[in-house]
Amino acid sequence: MSPSLKGKVLFITGASRGIGEAIALKAAKDGAKIAVVAKTTEPHPTLPGTIYTVVEQIKKLGGDAIPIKCDIRDEKQVEQAIKKTVETFGGIDIVINNDVWEKKQQRIKFFIIFLVFTMFVSDRVAKNIRSSAINITDTENMTLSRYDLLQSINARGAWVVSKYAIPYLKKAKNPHILTLSPPLSMDPHWFNGRTAYTMSKYGMSMTVLGLSAELEKYGIGVNALWPLTTIGTAALIIVRKTNPDLINRTPEIMADAAHVILTSNSKECTGNFFIDEVVLREYGVRDFSKYIETPGTTDADMTLDGYIEESTLKHLAHLRNIQSRL
Repeated sequence: MSPSLKGKVLFITGASRGIGEAIALKAAKDGAKIAVVAKTTEPHPTLPGTIYTVVEQIKKLGGDAIPIKCDIRDEKQVEQAIKKTVETFGGIDIVINNDVWEKKQQRIKFFIIFLVFTMFVSDRVAKNIRSSAINITDTENMTLSRYDLLQSINARGAWVVSKYAIPYLKKAKNPHILTLSPPLSMDPHWFNGRTAYTMSKYGMSMTVLGLSAELEKYGIGVNALWPLTTIGTAALIIVRKTNPDLINRTPEIMADAAHVILTSNSKECTGNFFIDEVVLREYGVRDFSKYIETPGTTDADMTLDGYIEESTLKHLAHLRNIQSRL
């Protein structure tokens, strides 16, 4: 029988769209119960999805769900969201720490998107993006309000959500915390000109590292997952309209990789910093064409995401080579 999340209770932040939504819908097909946690309750002019539309989709796919409006910067709201999930579904088996952005922060979110891609994508793509973005990314030009926003949503948010879920995860069978954050590296390249952003994402990753050690005695698996390539979320699709050289994969590749991790033995699978394609190839997946956003493009055409180390690329090339011979 294939591994399944049937009957599992998932608490997913940032679940109103993008990768969070994709993970929720994947779990729904198994018959999972999902708390859709985000700030978006009203449709955005350019970004589709609210907590209510995702709940509706989950139920159509055979899962169960509740919408929870929550600002993860607010400790009380997080505590109440956890409590509502437990009261509704009887517990929590899995926590997904994903970015959460409220509607009033959308302009800043697009700033962060431009920030990331002016830093990480190929020179050819980055040049096009820089021409249409105000690049105020280094420490001298980063405002304190944007710095605080990054830290409170990313590093602090993941820590607070995890903290309040721990008592219930301790009671669960095969409990997991999965945080969408990059592998840790002290290479100055990942900090140069983007110290604030990297600190916020690495703060999430350090939460993974610390909690995997703290919670190992309870059998709680704590891991991170990061995409090899840029992912075609609603926000990035908008960016791509003026930057066609940006070649993305669909959010479903992250959802499928998350499913592999979340159905693994939590006592054995913990403290890892996973990359989506590596997870799936090691699981036996060979065809990645279904994750291609733009017809006619290949794996080699994809735009690499940030924080991808050379060692990861070498390992992936080895896996691709082995599978090409099968």
